Amino acid sequence: MAECSKFHTRIEIKPSSSQISADLDDNLQDQKIDFFKSGSQKRGDTWVISVFVILHIMAFIATMAVNDCWTNSHGVCAFKALGRFSFQPLSENPLLGPSASKLDEMGALQRIFLTEHHQTWRLFTFPVLHGGAIHLVINLCSVIFVGIHLEKEFGPLRIGIVYVLSALFGALVAALFIQNTPAVGSSGALYGLLGAMLSALIRNWKFYTNKVAAVTSLICVSVINFSLGLLPYIDNFSNIGGFVSGILLGFLLLFSPQVSKVSINKRLFDTGVKSSIKLKLKQKLDRPVLRSVSLILFIIVLAGCLVAVLRGVNINQYCRWCRYVDCVPFQRWQCKSIATSCETMVSNAQLTLTLTCMSNGKYKVFPFTNLSQLRINDLCSLICL
Repeated sequence: MAECSKFHTRIEIKPSSSQISADLDDNLQDQKIDFFKSGSQKRGDTWVISVFVILHIMAFIATMAVNDCWTNSHGVCAFKALGRFSFQPLSENPLLGPSASKLDEMGALQRIFLTEHHQTWRLFTFPVLHGGAIHLVINLCSVIFVGIHLEKEFGPLRIGIVYVLSALFGALVAALFIQNTPAVGSSGALYGLLGAMLSALIRNWKFYTNKVAAVTSLICVSVINFSLGLLPYIDNFSNIGGFVSGILLGFLLLFSPQVSKVSINKRLFDTGVKSSIKLKLKQKLDRPVLRSVSLILFIIVLAGCLVAVLRGVNINQYCRWCRYVDCVPFQRWQCKSIATSCETMVSNAQLTLTLTCMSNGKYKVFPFTNLSQLRINDLCSLICL
């Protein structure tokens, strides 16, 4: 009796890369995620935002130490219990911060410093300074709220690039509108993060479940910080520049969000290493036209602003109402920079100093005489309002 041999043939048909790509896209679309809850398993990668926050706090502490209101203003300060770190009076700085002359000393931006003294280094100190404690708290709380989420979702490298380039871009835009009053622009980097957040929402709209809440949060943070920029010393044009920069960099750098990848990675593993590499490369190089256009626009606008700043362009000469984007007229400050001069009279017998504004005739008597010329200029500006 002849033995019959049975042959079993196993045929394994692997799906093509196009089929895998289609399945991958369907899988991503099916996995909706909460915008404010990262789909990534890496929860500790927020060191970039933490470093920037620490740097801003250190810069503000250094500014208040240099300001030394207790000594330079002879104790006429707010929160006197802070001693050297006490704030200038609210009538002088409503943001609970230093004097105008000390902001200038620490690197605030003014047109005269760029056009006459050619101090371009101020473009790099301008983005790290705050107008006061109120500005510091609101700005950093906003940075933490927006930045930590973005860093968890898209990684520290890309968010760090967005933050730094938006800060510098905002400084260049501010320099085109700056007047001869000290201004700081630490919120420019924040608006870069907000612009990147908006571009991430637009680009990955189909992946998120709470889009309305995300847009509402973006609008609220933007409105609060922009309203704060209408007060003295805070520049709103840097916010506008940072926001534009953030949108372009967001379209360029922020890929699809890191949704849960367990099933996707398993699918890629089953198809082999070669297909896995191709699909991951395709995911990183998606929408090449949009990314290329964003890169070209960013380079063109950045180069244009840089050339304009170096040539001393002043857009206020062509736009009379633009200053109101950065300032709301009030009895304690003006939106138009004016030259002030005061007559100084010292009474050694009474140990008093009298400053009289030459433009409006107002005067004020101070019970001390040993004031620096920079401090006299600060007080003169207040009297001449």
